[in-house]
This record gives sequence, C-alpha cells and structure tokens, in this order.
Amino acid sequence: MRKRAVFLDRDGTLLEEANYIAEIERLVFFPFSADAVRLLNRAGLVVVVITNQAGIARGIVDESFVGEAHAAISARLAEGGAHVDAYYYCPHHPQGIVDAYRRACDCRKPQPGMLRQAAGDLGIDLGASFVVGDKLTDIEAGHAVGARGVLVRTGYGRKEEALPDRRVQPDAIADNLMGAVSWILQA
Repeated sequence: MRKRAVFLDRDGTLLEEANYIAEIERLVFFPFSADAVRLLNRAGLVVVVITNQAGIARGIVDESFVGEAHAAISARLAEGGAHVDAYYYCPHHPQGIVDAYRRACDCRKPQPGMLRQAAGDLGIDLGASFVVGDKLTDIEAGHAVGARGVLVRTGYGRKEEALPDRRVQPDAIADNLMGAVSWILQA
C-alpha cells in the first residue's frame, strides 16, 4: 500500500523566509512549525521537505551546509516531538555561477522531480498527497503529479496570492503552516 504524504517547502513555509540561508543561526522557525509537523506525524502522513537551494548554484551557500541545516531542523523538531521523514533539495539554477550546478533540471520547482524521487524512495502515492508552500511554484510542482496544493500566506505567499494572472490555482489558501495542516487533516 502506497503512503500519503505532505510535502513542505522549507523557507517561508516551515521556516521564516530569510533569503539565502548560509548560517545555522538564520534558521528561524515559526512558533507553530513543530506543532504542525507533529500533527501530520500523528495522522500517519509521511512528511517530506522539498526545497530549491539556488544559493548553491549561485556560489552563496556551500552544499554541505544544506545537510547541516536539515540536521539542525530535525533536531529542533524532535525537541517538539515531531519529525521529517526525508529532505530533498535542488542545488541547480540556470543562471548559476558554479558550473556543476548551472543548468535547467527536473528537480527545481515548479518541476516535480523532487516529488517523484521521494515517491519512488518512500513509496508515496502522489495523487493522495499534498504540497504546502509559499510560492505558486510549490503548488505547480504538486499539481504536476496529481497532488493537492496549499498556498500559505507566510514568506512570499501574500504576494503570490495577490498576483492577478496566476497560472496555477491552489486547492486551498491558509494563513500559515498550521492552517494548511488543519485543512489537510479535514480533507
């Protein structure tokens, strides 16, 4: 039996948006983040973080830092009785300055590569899953694989919601991750 999952964007959704984060001290959690993830865990949903990390391609963030950041996030969530089952990140950007990462790829949201990879690795039913993010590219990646998408108003969400010509419509809009989790658990 394939599992249901919730894919969470990292910056602006689980954590406060801080542009290119390259120091642990800049990982700032919303006060409800651990509670929201814990509710998903208790509901038996797989929790996966998917994040574009263009700072690697742009030479701003060391790729090794991403692993350190995710370990720090996991430790902080564990203090609140919550856990993330897996992390996936895209280090690429077509305008990157680091040759190894300067390219278009299928993992950079809005492309659904990270979701497909997680589905294969973790046995996830993408059509029964959800994507939560503060950008329409998060929602678009989810819709590309049949998942439902929730746009949160944190991070870039309010600006994205106000766009007059949105190319994608979220299935729901919530004030923050806790509101998104409430909608998901009711859906």
